[in-house]
Amino acid sequence: MLLRMSSLFLRTLREDPADAEVPSHRLLVRAGYIRRAAPGGYTFLPLGTLLLDRLTALVRDEMLAIGAQQVHFPALLPAEPYQTSGRWTEYGDDIFRLTDRRGAAHLLGPTHEEMVTLLVKDLYSSYRDYPVTLFQIQTKYRNEARPRAGLLRGREFLMKDSYSFDLDAAGLDESYVAHRSAYQRIFDRLGLTYTIVTAMSGAMGGSRSEEFLAEAPAGEDTYVGCGVCGYAANTEAVTTPAPPARDLKSAEPMQVYDTPDTPTIETLVDLANDRRLADRTDWTAADTLKNVAVEVRPPGAPEAELLVIGVPGGREIDMKRLEAVLHPAAVTVFEDWDSHPELVRGYLGPQILAKAGVRYLVDPRVVTGTAWLTGANEHGRHATGVVCGRDFVPDGTIEAADVREGDPCPACEHGRLDIRRGIEVGHIFQLGRRFTDSFELDALGPDGAPIRITMGCYGLGISRVMAAVAEQHHDESGLVWPATVAPCDVHLVPTGQPQLEAAVELAGQLSERGLRVLLDDRPGVSAGVKFADAELLGMPRIVVLGRRLADGYVELRERATGEREDVRLADVAGALAQPVPHPA
Repeated sequence: MLLRMSSLFLRTLREDPADAEVPSHRLLVRAGYIRRAAPGGYTFLPLGTLLLDRLTALVRDEMLAIGAQQVHFPALLPAEPYQTSGRWTEYGDDIFRLTDRRGAAHLLGPTHEEMVTLLVKDLYSSYRDYPVTLFQIQTKYRNEARPRAGLLRGREFLMKDSYSFDLDAAGLDESYVAHRSAYQRIFDRLGLTYTIVTAMSGAMGGSRSEEFLAEAPAGEDTYVGCGVCGYAANTEAVTTPAPPARDLKSAEPMQVYDTPDTPTIETLVDLANDRRLADRTDWTAADTLKNVAVEVRPPGAPEAELLVIGVPGGREIDMKRLEAVLHPAAVTVFEDWDSHPELVRGYLGPQILAKAGVRYLVDPRVVTGTAWLTGANEHGRHATGVVCGRDFVPDGTIEAADVREGDPCPACEHGRLDIRRGIEVGHIFQLGRRFTDSFELDALGPDGAPIRITMGCYGLGISRVMAAVAEQHHDESGLVWPATVAPCDVHLVPTGQPQLEAAVELAGQLSERGLRVLLDDRPGVSAGVKFADAELLGMPRIVVLGRRLADGYVELRERATGEREDVRLADVAGALAQPVPHPA
């Protein structure tokens, strides 16, 4: 393949686009790989399309290698299957809905569990047909409220989604491990630095779930890692180690105090120490119990439920963690205090919640026998010695408090958690029988009895991976594509008109040898501009045909390492056949 920059549909930019917030967005637009078409939607220009095609081919190869078979579903889907599964309601505003001219409801596919389950049910009936894994590579749609960061958070994106169908849980385990290994090979081939983390299943449902997060400061996913045992999890999936319960018999008595002008935990702690509440001067925020009222509305429910959540006062409620636990219900902060006069805003305590009929869930740190400084359910008053299991009994625990740097690792005794950021590039789920139950997908077993099929789902965002690679593989001059996916293997830069003729001949020779060649044959463009564009575009190797061409030499530049070497023109093809070196 030979591309000539004189005719290539390409414009590079010297300035960053005004709306670019992250390196991948900035560089992919500046280098002419993508162009904004609409909020959350991008046109892939010729170089971007070539790169996307190579990524797609790499992913397809690994899927075929584990025995998956490729299919292709429509993107415009009927509502009925999603209504049957319940996700038509669960997705809420996250999907694009539309109505055809006959009034029938449709959606633009965000994912295809329902459709693939119906397809397998239509074609397969015997246990001999299983296991089977189907995959597709297709544009998906999400009604993203705030599209941003270029390809990292868009409304439409290219995705590989695959679905495994097995006769039992052991078969599902094998399919899951096969996909997990395939994803590792894919991301290793792309030169990505990534972490596999425990994750929440969200709208997919099911049991086991893991995310593949490419490490990047611009990543929108926050996750934790333990340097001692290797534990890693999305913050939404982090579990809090609970302390041991305490003896109720030794608990201090509850006492109520006047605590005026204490609108915050900090002011309450200061007052408690100044006035020596309960004869103490060592009160901290961790000794207080913060009670937060929220409204929870399940999909389709006519009314929201009032829920109060108790967390240690030194913590904040993390709404993402709370929403993940309560999914698919919508969660909002409770504001209608006049409708519940028994609940005193700013001085809410758990002592009256059971009597008021309000469900109360607490942080795992709030265990039987722990005593707290908390609201007394009277204006301007707080209580000390409010003991869990004596003065209030929670309805359960919930993971809703924020996770912080240095928190204890839930998987080992001595580890502490580090907070990291990453880009979700893959997510794998053990769905179990959620969808096969919805659509009654059975196989007739060897004894004639039906076997309910069990499923796995495995997503990989190809266009998002393109951005993740750009986030990790760039420098101050531009993109630095790995050889496995670069649009071209080599970029030829003749510095003047006398060198152009030799560059054209060399480009033809290299192309005949199977190399993908980008030739900068633009007339009237200075060598400086050509060098800047070559570094911006990011091909793995740059061959400069300059002054030493008269002596039979060209300069070979390795984009990733910055190494430069004079090579005889006759030996260029052989030098380019060697593996591309990686930075140390």
